[in-house]
Amino acid sequence: MPRPLARIRLTGHGMPCPYRGHKLDKLIIKGGNKLSGNVTVSGSKNAALPIFVATILAPGVHEISNVPFLADINTTIKLLESLGAHVEGNGNVVKIDTSGIATHEATYDLVKTMRASVLVLGPLLSRFGIARVSLPGGCAIGARPIDQHLKGLKALGAEIHLAHGYVEAKAKQLKGARINFDVATVGGTEHLMMTAATAKGETVLENAAREPEIVDLAAMLTLMGAKIEGAGTDTIRIMGVTELGPVSYRVMPDRIEAGTFMIASAITGGDIKIHGMQLEHLDALTFKLQDAGADVTNKDGVVRVKGPRRIRSVNIKTRPYPGFPTDIQAQFMALMCVADGASVITENIFENRFMHVSELMRFGADITVDGKSATVKGIKKLSGAPVMATDLRASASLIIAGLAADNVSELSRIYHLDRGYETIERKLAALGADIQRVKA
Repeated sequence: MPRPLARIRLTGHGMPCPYRGHKLDKLIIKGGNKLSGNVTVSGSKNAALPIFVATILAPGVHEISNVPFLADINTTIKLLESLGAHVEGNGNVVKIDTSGIATHEATYDLVKTMRASVLVLGPLLSRFGIARVSLPGGCAIGARPIDQHLKGLKALGAEIHLAHGYVEAKAKQLKGARINFDVATVGGTEHLMMTAATAKGETVLENAAREPEIVDLAAMLTLMGAKIEGAGTDTIRIMGVTELGPVSYRVMPDRIEAGTFMIASAITGGDIKIHGMQLEHLDALTFKLQDAGADVTNKDGVVRVKGPRRIRSVNIKTRPYPGFPTDIQAQFMALMCVADGASVITENIFENRFMHVSELMRFGADITVDGKSATVKGIKKLSGAPVMATDLRASASLIIAGLAADNVSELSRIYHLDRGYETIERKLAALGADIQRVKA
């Protein structure tokens, strides 16, 4: 019998084990090993979360495969269960029965730890005509307002009230509208695409985000019976339908995890083969890695990354997709810490996403921050140190630095890491890294 995922975690091989580590767990990394071998990318967290939420729109049993087992996935499962859904998992397959959802409220206790939880607002409103959802939380990497979400819901005909830390929405009948985002927002685009799927008439989303995860969600919604055109461009058209049906769907691979392994191979002078990734989703990173001296090839769907003897300095600027991903900025900065020459890294997405800088400097890195730009002067070798993760992607950057450093590094607060990387320490160890999780 399948076992509830909200209480256990199942590995990709179907072997049960405790869900995740304790908040006080640490990673101990002894640097200096070149990575080599094969690694398979897990399913995308950023695609799976809205896909899970979309099941609210269609009462019945949905089967979602290639699910990564992460803290954020577990939080979403608990959220769906609190609404009345029944969720079971077996291997990397999750079955979500949303026929029993009976409440329209998502409480603070479940929403506070994960920003994506706000995505349930629109689907609950579509299904029940009323929704009450706590304002969200998540990584402390800068202001991530939901004003574009609320602007869009209002355009669709919802009455919105903010009270006591909750968003309350009501609508007898949502109606299609033309919505122009002030800024391209991934969450906002996903949220309104889901909500408009069953609104009356046509909705046009302008200045929409173009990320592959949005295309993945649109593909699932289309399979459910939605009529969507233009996903992956800056203009998405949704013709509302009266109802959607439950489906079986496979989550796309995680491009951020794939990019993290690509950088890890480059910084260690390694030679790894990455299976299950879609390299076309990482063109911006691939070009920059090649500029830095890495050899990146794609043969029969397997991406091979060989690190150079000496890394060359490269400038990057984060941009919305298809530009350089903000979620890989910290990892690339770790690579530049040992590059030949100086590089400038400019963060254009979040105003507070350089918190990893002070921790990278504990490895001996030479980094100067000026506003939204950081100048990184490469040094020959990093030195192992005790460091602390400040957010999800910062965690990965510190692991990458530790892999390239002399001696031993100790990474604490890895509960951030567990939000977005499925057993990354095991995957790295299988590639030859000297890394282990130390239980609290």
